[in-house]
Amino acid sequence: MVEILFWIGVAIVFYTFIGYGIFLYILLKFKNNKEGMMHLFSDTYHPEVTLVIPCFNESDILDEKIQNCLDLIYAPELLEIIFITDGSTDNFREVIGRYPRIKLLHDDARKGKTAAENRAMTFVKSPIVIFSDANTMLNKEAVKNIVRHFENEKVGCVSGEKKVLTEERDGASSAGEGLYWKYESFLKKMDSDFHSAVGAAGELVAFRCSEYEDLPENTILDDFMQSLLIASKGFKIVYEPEAYALEKGSASIKEEYKRKKRISSGGWQSVQRLWDKITLSKDPKLYFQYISHRVLRWTVTPFLLILLFLLNIFLLDSGLFYQLFMLGQVVFYLMALIGWYYENKQIKVKLFFVPFYFTFMNYSAITGFLLYMKGNQSGVWEKAARKA
Repeated sequence: MVEILFWIGVAIVFYTFIGYGIFLYILLKFKNNKEGMMHLFSDTYHPEVTLVIPCFNESDILDEKIQNCLDLIYAPELLEIIFITDGSTDNFREVIGRYPRIKLLHDDARKGKTAAENRAMTFVKSPIVIFSDANTMLNKEAVKNIVRHFENEKVGCVSGEKKVLTEERDGASSAGEGLYWKYESFLKKMDSDFHSAVGAAGELVAFRCSEYEDLPENTILDDFMQSLLIASKGFKIVYEPEAYALEKGSASIKEEYKRKKRISSGGWQSVQRLWDKITLSKDPKLYFQYISHRVLRWTVTPFLLILLFLLNIFLLDSGLFYQLFMLGQVVFYLMALIGWYYENKQIKVKLFFVPFYFTFMNYSAITGFLLYMKGNQSGVWEKAARKA
């Protein structure tokens, strides 16, 4: 029984992090041969769009973000730009006041990002709304490349690509995050081509306004929840890598941990709230993608890694393979521990980046579960500091 549990655990862990990507790649090769993947866009489809930027005490980057928005390639008369500054106490009015084209929405009460977005939607009159974070910069063609997908009436949400800017001197927190998002982007593109992307990144995401739902104010992953609720109605989430948001990695591993733990807690919250929304009977393909790409990674695999280590101890007398497997685990986690030590000492050794970030990510998922179990989550939180 111990051996059976061990191999089931190995299979699930492998599938979660590597096997699902391989399986999707094979499925897409088959789909390409059978159906083709040609996307045709019309030159005449130019709907009105509202770009909404939630921000909190970010006046130091508002000029750069506003200029970035004004430089977007889309007809100005068709693109309304709204900045939400609920709860901000800095000089945001002075900065935004210098730009007549920008519409400002402000409420002195700070209720969190989800509450601010719910309120902003009452002012949106266009058929398409795009959300972007204040600390991310968009490529000039972002709006144009996102909006074109909504000509297809089956599309309810379009997710842009998140790119983390890394430098040679960056530590494990930034470099690991960058590697993680490159792999995530690869999976999202395949998800989108196969059936539907599984969620969207709040750095750059667009919704069909007719399908937008107000979310509970304590929602942690508002972008993920909104996109999956729309997908649960039968709409597709398209991933568009030619529309991207650039941001710096976390300023430190402490800041990255704060962010990862909250995301993991939000993942548990989302799984609970989507329990009866995404089901095998409603949409088998979406359900398969959702379980494979999200649920296993957030809820099962982090705990399986601990179980595998313990089961492996009981199997040490069962043969050379189990002894080598245990040795591999010990070496991997020792490298992660050394990577953690070097990160705290500001020493950059790339050899330890992947073991450290992988272990750190799964540790964050477990502590995120503990945070979720406390049951006192709020939509108001302090954003993780990013590199300058």
